[in-house]
Amino acid sequence: MGVWARLGMAIGTVMFLLLQAAPAAAELADNLSAYTGRNAQGYFGPLVDAFAADLNAGTFHSAYIPERGLQLSLEVRAMSVYFSDADRTFIATTEGLFRPETTVEAPTVVGRPEVVWVEGVGGTAYAFPSGFGLDSFQFAVPQLRLGSFYGTEMVFRFAFLDQGNDLLVGDLSLNLWGIGLRHSVSQYLNNDFPVDVAASVFWQRFAMEEKERGDDLVTAKTLSIGLQVSKRFAMFEPYAGLAYDRFSLDASYEDEGDPTDRVQLGFDRNDIVQLTLGLSFDLAFLNVHGEYNILEDHLQTRQDALSVGVALQYHR
Repeated sequence: MGVWARLGMAIGTVMFLLLQAAPAAAELADNLSAYTGRNAQGYFGPLVDAFAADLNAGTFHSAYIPERGLQLSLEVRAMSVYFSDADRTFIATTEGLFRPETTVEAPTVVGRPEVVWVEGVGGTAYAFPSGFGLDSFQFAVPQLRLGSFYGTEMVFRFAFLDQGNDLLVGDLSLNLWGIGLRHSVSQYLNNDFPVDVAASVFWQRFAMEEKERGDDLVTAKTLSIGLQVSKRFAMFEPYAGLAYDRFSLDASYEDEGDPTDRVQLGFDRNDIVQLTLGLSFDLAFLNVHGEYNILEDHLQTRQDALSVGVALQYHR
């Protein structure tokens, strides 16, 4: 099987993974419609943190960038976050005209798939939506790396999926794209400096659109500024990175109490410090790499993410 056939199979796998996530995303819109304000923040929060961690993982696997020459790398990166018990519940309060106002422990979006019911006056009942029983959240994307011009390379990340009701519940379209620059710091250091050093900036945008309405259900943006180091040996290369990340996610969905109105919900995860530790293996034109990422924000909220990838490389 040729190089391009392998790449086509890899990108097809990525599209399949995105397709499997889409029906759950449509059902998520229905669950969110029962919540506003703090309840929505608590319900959706664990998935926001996981998405921020996944998007900011897997942007490099080496700090080495040559000063000159054609460097082309076609890559597929898969990222995964695992949820803890603390991610599965939050303290929720009944909303609207329901009486008496009641506070309970309810499932988050990743919590148990069971509705929590509360009894009110006059035989009324209030339902806190179920979670999806998720142990982890995976995300996979293809990306292209192109260099080098005076020790600078560009990185492009992209994924698009646009289907109708025959495949996707709720008629959703998904798209992700990102662009980054990495620059060799090593070219300004002494030749005997023990490791390769590079600096980077990377920006990404993800959108999930309800095609019938033409509205974005979810829009996420992230910016990461980082410094990387690595040490090249015969066939393998350990690497590490330290980055400062900013992440925002906006959700827009129908209010269950008033379908003509839409709830606008914003999440900001700022001042995130990200530590990356990884190992890369070179096998001629093929590179395989894996890493562990630790992210922590100014509130000391921590999220860990695993990332693995494969790259088809061409150097001249």
